[in-house]
Amino acid sequence: MSDKNACPVDHSASGSQPAPHGSGCPVDHTKKPSFLHSLTGENEAKCPVDTNSVNPLNMMPDLAQTMHEGQQTALSTERESSTIPRADQPSDTHKWEYPSPQQFYNALARKNMPAPEEYVDVMVDIHNFLNEGAWNEVLKWESRHECKMPRLIRLQGRPRDLSPLARIYDWRFGVRPFDRHDWFVDRCGKQVRYVIDYYEGEPTNDMPVFNLVVRPAIDDFSSLTDRAKQMWQDAKQKYFPDAKK
Repeated sequence: MSDKNACPVDHSASGSQPAPHGSGCPVDHTKKPSFLHSLTGENEAKCPVDTNSVNPLNMMPDLAQTMHEGQQTALSTERESSTIPRADQPSDTHKWEYPSPQQFYNALARKNMPAPEEYVDVMVDIHNFLNEGAWNEVLKWESRHECKMPRLIRLQGRPRDLSPLARIYDWRFGVRPFDRHDWFVDRCGKQVRYVIDYYEGEPTNDMPVFNLVVRPAIDDFSSLTDRAKQMWQDAKQKYFPDAKK
């Protein structure tokens, strides 16, 4: 969880992608997809997958699996299962599925965000890796509560809406997130909204680096209490690192 008093972009770290349990870096370091940085520019500052139009059966957008007009290389249509439980199923064994490389490419083409076809697999890996990292951060917050099986209901992309915390970071440090998601989580019958700001970090060896700021939205007293407790823990760790927890 990020220190709310610090810049969200770590300018000294060699790599600050969120690290899901049991996962390594998702990027094939034999490739140098420097063009990925252009996808976080002002005109294209959002996830290419339209999260506001979803299939209620699988909570993911309906994206074509057919080759796009003008596409030269056949891309995989296999979809990877996430570790994120679906809230529309009674068991946590049912997970969300990520878009296939072909679906991801079609989403890019539909939004006029062209990318070399040979790098789409890398982009999908990064997309999935960031989502897994975001869910792991959500689980850290959820561990404060008794619910043992939080599940994701839906998510909403809000790339043009700066969160209050992002406005503070912009004012203090001059950095803005390139994307924002609101995730709606089922906490054993209670809906809880999380806000996730996505920042581009300092590139390392021409490889993209991303930083996530994940926290519950202050929609009720419980979320306000969680945020206050975390701020206190962050302050103690920063100013009194040798103090007993």
